[in-house]
Amino acid sequence: MKSLYFEDFAIGQVFTSPRPRIVTEEMIEKYGQVSGDMNPLHFDKDFAKKSPFGQKIAHGLLGLSVASGLLHDTGIIRETIIAFTGGEWKFKKPIFIGDSVSLKMEVSKLRRVGQGQGFVLLNAELSNQRGDIVQGGVWSLMVRSKPQ
Repeated sequence: MKSLYFEDFAIGQVFTSPRPRIVTEEMIEKYGQVSGDMNPLHFDKDFAKKSPFGQKIAHGLLGLSVASGLLHDTGIIRETIIAFTGGEWKFKKPIFIGDSVSLKMEVSKLRRVGQGQGFVLLNAELSNQRGDIVQGGVWSLMVRSKPQ
């Protein structure tokens, strides 16, 4: 899909990631190294087995990062985004090693700011291969307007 300008968005529009992403143990290890979050829940099989989840899980913020990448994969903002300006995000269920996650987004609000840009608010849901919503919330994006 081509990148959309602010004027191309409409409230109620729905976008989905073109393909799911599988969360691997290697991704979790690399994320831990980059972030410094070495919680044993993500790395120690015996520790994680005693947790409420019964096994190792992905970092919650890794899930958010993957969701951001899935948004990029749609192509809708690849060349028109100015900034990811914030949001509210909930971690609803764990993401396990081997889970295949997909992103669904719906435009909930549009607000023009100046001549060259506007805010696009997206309700976003990250779901696994079983259809469980594992994370979700609202993202605020600043997107370019169409050139004059």
